[in-house]
Amino acid sequence: MNIPNTKIALLGTGNPNPDPQHNGPSLAILVNETPYLIDCGPGIIRQCAALTPRYGGSIPALNPENLKIGFLTHLHSDHTIGLPDLILTPWVMGRKEPLKIFGPVGTQELCSHILEAYKVDIDYRLNGLEPASHSGWQVIVDEFHEGMIFRDENIMVEAFEVSHGTLPNSFGFRFTTEDKTIVVSGDTAPCESIRKYGQGADILIHEVYYHHAFSRQQQIWQEYHRIHHTSTLQLARLSNEIQPGLLVLYHTLFWGGSKKDILQEIKDSYGGEVILGEDLQVIE
Repeated sequence: MNIPNTKIALLGTGNPNPDPQHNGPSLAILVNETPYLIDCGPGIIRQCAALTPRYGGSIPALNPENLKIGFLTHLHSDHTIGLPDLILTPWVMGRKEPLKIFGPVGTQELCSHILEAYKVDIDYRLNGLEPASHSGWQVIVDEFHEGMIFRDENIMVEAFEVSHGTLPNSFGFRFTTEDKTIVVSGDTAPCESIRKYGQGADILIHEVYYHHAFSRQQQIWQEYHRIHHTSTLQLARLSNEIQPGLLVLYHTLFWGGSKKDILQEIKDSYGGEVILGEDLQVIE
């Protein structure tokens, strides 16, 4: 039996700040040319398209009609504002089956409201001259709690709660394929569940902010980030405990720091392999 080829496409490595160089948080794990999307930052479909042969890339699996399964870490807008795009654009481009979305409590309501908001568009495409599929616009939602949430022939997905301030139902994911274990933090302050589920990970994809600039933020923002997010120094300590094969930084808050600055703060106290993720970067 051939070992599956698991790879990761970083579609967006940014945060709520509208940085033109860093799209909103989203990534794809591809196993045997099947894409599994995690979070839906703004621009998600165009980022997928940029990696396809039609637009100069090399991953045909990310053609819009192939985007059929997605997972949401939590329901903050920077992680979900691209959800209408994921629901509707692949349908317009030829997806013939419903999108499957796995998300925390509240995801069903979110998707229902999106479909209601775009009712005029959907009705016109279904009943006008456009040759649109009659099921590709639909969404099948599975609201999950902690534990095993998905399994197929390619991948096993476990969800675990993380500490994102007082926002309930915030999760990270552990993806297990035949050749890789990938842990995605979602948005979180340092927490025990990351330590637990990160053990043995080949790749840990974790959010981060630039510690050196933290003290320059307004007091209210310091209080916010202290309980919602993870600094470079905190992530270095966490990674020393977990020892992932590769640490990938995303959802990065630069606060005026450079890529070199961010990496140096990590590397000053963590000796493992680490990269600062960039939009459209592919990791194999």
